[in-house]
This record gives sequence, C-alpha cells and structure tokens, in this order.
Amino acid sequence: MINKNKIFTKGVLDCLPLLLPVVPFGIIFGVIGMELGFGPYVTYATSFIIFAGSSQIVFIQLISAGASPLVTLTSVGIVNSRHLLYGAVLAEHLEKLKLRWKILLSYLLTDQAFAVSNKYFKKNNKNKFAHYHLLGSGLGLWVTWQLSTILGIVLGAIVPEELGLSFTIPLTFISLLVSEFRKSKHIIVILVSGCVALLAYNMPFKAYIIIAAIAGLSVAAFLNRKKA
Repeated sequence: MINKNKIFTKGVLDCLPLLLPVVPFGIIFGVIGMELGFGPYVTYATSFIIFAGSSQIVFIQLISAGASPLVTLTSVGIVNSRHLLYGAVLAEHLEKLKLRWKILLSYLLTDQAFAVSNKYFKKNNKNKFAHYHLLGSGLGLWVTWQLSTILGIVLGAIVPEELGLSFTIPLTFISLLVSEFRKSKHIIVILVSGCVALLAYNMPFKAYIIIAAIAGLSVAAFLNRKKA
C-alpha cells in the first residue's frame, strides 16, 4: 500500500507543473459556456463527461452555431483522435490490468498525464503498481479541470455579456497552434486545413470542419510516409 501511495503521489507531483495553464483554460471555458447560454449544468456536464478542453470548446461552439449532431460528434471525435495513439503507446504497460482499471485510466488519460506517465512507465516498466502513476497524474488534472470549470461558471454568471468573451475561443486555438509553427511540415498541414476550411465553409451542416480535418490528416500521413 505504501508503494502504491508513493507512486500515486509522484504522479500528482510530476503533473503539477503542467496544470498551471489548465486553470485559466478551465475558467475561460466555464465563462464561455455560460455566455453562450448553456447554463451551469450543461456547461459542467461537458467537463465531467467529455473531459477534454479543446473538444469541449468545439462541442459548445458547434452546438451554439447550429451544427447538426452528426457533425458535432464527429468533430469532437476527430479532435480527440490523438488519444488512440496514446492508448496504443501505453497498451504494453497496461495490458495486464483488469477491465475496470483500463476504463478508469482511459477516462483520465490526457495530454499532460500521458506526457509524464509514459516517461515514468519507460523507467519503471517492471513495477506492477506503475499504473498508479497514471492514476495520480490523471486524477490530479481531473480535479483541477473540474474546479476551474466551476469557477468559470460562477464568474460567467456575473460577467456582463457586453464583454463578449466568446472571442477567446479562436484565441485559445491559436495559442495551441503557436508551438507547431517551428516545423515546416506542421505549417503545411495547418495551411492546408485552413484553406480547405475556407473553401468548404458554405457547405451544409458545418461539414467544412470535418472535411478540413480529414484533409489535414491526409497531408500529415503523406508527409510522414514520404519522410520514412
């Protein structure tokens, strides 16, 4: 039990530095959800059920813009598709766990939790309790995100609508893209996705989002295959 507690605590502490940008992101999401008229319960439910900041913003933005359920769910799935890669990488470390453990850890798996726990797994692959590190890193971020969302909901109820904080949605995604401008192939993928989105913008059911994402993924696959 002591070993489990130590590994769990290390997971929380290893992920702690990565939680600093999570707090303002969660607050912004809570405020935007309230501003777009989703109310406190629906806004918080997305944090509890979806538990993925960028996907939650895509979800509420598309719903508020009148996108069809099919386009909305598909777009959220595409944004979260990177978790399939995370799962494939961690599978060798978690394959011996019981199903209930796999379900719990897959729910708690985030970018930050993957980054720190994957590193820990590589160094401690023979420790049968290593999965407690992912439990700690994932749960630490989960609690932080839930509390941040609740704080944003509270602030969203008192922030005047005239401030128009919905403009922070595109700013949030731009901030996520900034770090990708350092590699030429990333820039190519971004430009292709953006151009396709503009060309297909007037398609029905907001389908331009899916088409642009597929175009970007196709170009990325082509560039990676060419490099290999």
